Amino acid sequence: MIAALPMYDGAETRGATDRLWCAISARLRGRGIAAPRALTRGDDLWSLWRHPDLLLAQTCGLPYRARLHRQVTLVATPDYGVEGCPPGHYRSVVVTRAGERMPAAPRLACNDPLSQSGWAAALDWAAARGVIFRAALETGAHAASARAVADGRADVAAIDAVTWRLLARVEPAAATLQVIDRTAPRPGLPLIAGPGHDPAPLAEAVECAIAALAAQDRAALGLVGLARLPAAAYLALPIPPDPAAYVARTGDPAA
Repeated sequence: MIAALPMYDGAETRGATDRLWCAISARLRGRGIAAPRALTRGDDLWSLWRHPDLLLAQTCGLPYRARLHRQVTLVATPDYGVEGCPPGHYRSVVVTRAGERMPAAPRLACNDPLSQSGWAAALDWAAARGVIFRAALETGAHAASARAVADGRADVAAIDAVTWRLLARVEPAAATLQVIDRTAPRPGLPLIAGPGHDPAPLAEAVECAIAALAAQDRAALGLVGLARLPAAAYLALPIPPDPAAYVARTGDPAA
């Protein structure tokens, strides 16, 4: 069996993440459930999420609804206590360069075409405000999106609010950016298991481990609890177009 908690697993949170997993794993083994003592890291995320021996992992809501929901078991959703959001939900902060006005037809930096927080949320936000992105730069990571806006390769980015809290601590580019808005709350990053797993003991082990976290680790991870959101809460959201298709369809309004 393997387990992975990759979504907020940066260098500054790695120790706390390992201690969280140790508590989850010990709880599971105490119930007679075979659980690895260490997390799997460094593999391709899609390979992890669809691994035949997956016990537990965290994914993003968009990959879950777009590709994974028929292949995995939904376990529960960690609650990061994001301001203005119901339990188990999160949102993105919309950032531009500090002291500058966003252009009428901005260039967007997005971490991934299958990111709820970086791409789908950005499209929802733009549509609600009559904004059309004239370009979409795929950066591969929220931190890279922040740097792309900071150095002028893009004008705006939507960054997961939990990631933004972490970037504000460690990423120099974050200090050169300003938050101009926040996107609507959406279901947060779910925990999944391989097909056939009973989600109840997995959720119970995670919930108990979160409750037992030391205050320092809880603060490092930003965790406040665990929510049980139904699959329908994720599947009800639309799947956005690919960035290239979006830009091709809308054209370049600045041209």
